[in-house]
Amino acid sequence: MIDKLSWIAVYPELVLLVMACLIALVDLGVKTSRRTLTYALTLLTLGAVAVMEASYALGGQTFYGFGNMVVVDPMGSWLKCFSSIALMITVVYGRPYAADRDMLRGGEFFTLSLFALLGMFVMISGHNFLVLYMGLELMTLCSYALVALRRDDAQATEAAMKYFVLGALASGFLLYGLSMLYGATGSLNINEVFNAIASRQVKHQVLVFGLVFIVAGLAFKLGAVPFHMWLPDVYHGAPTAVTLIIGGAPQLAAFAMTIRLLVEGLLPLAIDWQQMLALMAIGSLLIGNLAAVAQTNLKRMLAFSTISQMGFLLLGLLAGVVNGNQLHTESAYGAAMFYVLTYVLTTLAAFGIILLLARAGHESEEITDLSGLNQRSPLYAGVMAMSMFSLAGLPPLVGFYAKLGVLQALISSGKTSYLVLAVFAVFMSLIGAFYYLRVIKVMYFDAPHSHNAQPISAPADARIVLAINGALLLVLGIAPGSLMTLCAQSIGSIVNSLGV
Repeated sequence: MIDKLSWIAVYPELVLLVMACLIALVDLGVKTSRRTLTYALTLLTLGAVAVMEASYALGGQTFYGFGNMVVVDPMGSWLKCFSSIALMITVVYGRPYAADRDMLRGGEFFTLSLFALLGMFVMISGHNFLVLYMGLELMTLCSYALVALRRDDAQATEAAMKYFVLGALASGFLLYGLSMLYGATGSLNINEVFNAIASRQVKHQVLVFGLVFIVAGLAFKLGAVPFHMWLPDVYHGAPTAVTLIIGGAPQLAAFAMTIRLLVEGLLPLAIDWQQMLALMAIGSLLIGNLAAVAQTNLKRMLAFSTISQMGFLLLGLLAGVVNGNQLHTESAYGAAMFYVLTYVLTTLAAFGIILLLARAGHESEEITDLSGLNQRSPLYAGVMAMSMFSLAGLPPLVGFYAKLGVLQALISSGKTSYLVLAVFAVFMSLIGAFYYLRVIKVMYFDAPHSHNAQPISAPADARIVLAINGALLLVLGIAPGSLMTLCAQSIGSIVNSLGV
């Protein structure tokens, strides 16, 4: 018999599941082209779930359900809350774009987004290998369908096929790695795997063999080199509204899954997976920044930018354990969590501008499409400029403090190789600043082209959300302390539960 605590643990997921099914049924009777009722119900559901998760997180408790297969802790609850908010913002930005491209003939855009979010929730709360994998597959299957939502668009269909094939390969890597760990430790439960590895009764070679495949699967979901090949093609080929769905909230779920597996389950093997993460971080920073310089398409540039940003995130995960010393786990992993949250917030603003500038028959995704944007809309140009400055890591915007937190974690470790990595990351950020500043130069100093000199119009809800989104980049940059503390405390609850 399932106890009451188990139902409490999955209560937000149940609400999300029921509402997603209900919205799919209600949408059958909706006749308006913009799906107003479906849109309103989707936002209501996302808002309600975000509030529920925030109340769980503020409670500060950690408890398990369904035989320790599901965990509710502050980190998971906050990430689910922020994932819900990120998807809510994405839906607001993406609705006008989707309506202009006949993507709202049915309610699939909204319902698939909700089911993808449900998969993210399961990933974030999973404390068992099978539960984690089930959540991952639910999220990715919905993502494949969303990318191919414009059935008559050859570019979107090609992107969906590439995403599906490479995604299936990465899922196979992850599943094989998990099966190796199960074979070595005899358990699918993350806590039991941790205890089995810590006891040193398991053959190290078998564990490392499985670990290689797990890290490869996680790197694909994060978009880190050398498993980044899908990212530019999918970002470019997918409808921009779907690109934002893929590039926003799922990054939070991928981060949570990485923490669950590598920290909660495989922390005794830190010296092994840190070496892999270090190589991936170097490759991501190098390839991401150098390739982005050559891009003229804004979506492809932001895709390579994402690869470089994930390199910075991996640096944060490196510094948690130094020579077996686990004193810096809370600050390092907290800095990584802060980084991924602020990255998603910045990405929402940047892609929001691309979505709101697009119009029927014109995508507005080339860098030159932003020429003279300040003359047409100072608000849009200002938000885009803050997004670029934040991604470049310039003060006083939040991206500066995100990078600073990761660099501080590396330097405070006292390890010479980490200090070299910090210097390398700063050098790569200087290269990255070039292509971010190029966008700002085009917006403020280039004359508008004839095809993009039209006045900009967007729904009131999108303009309001965009203004708030841009303001948060500045406010959290000026006063980042509260969010930094929240991240550190959330990670601290996990570290304390491990007894390290």
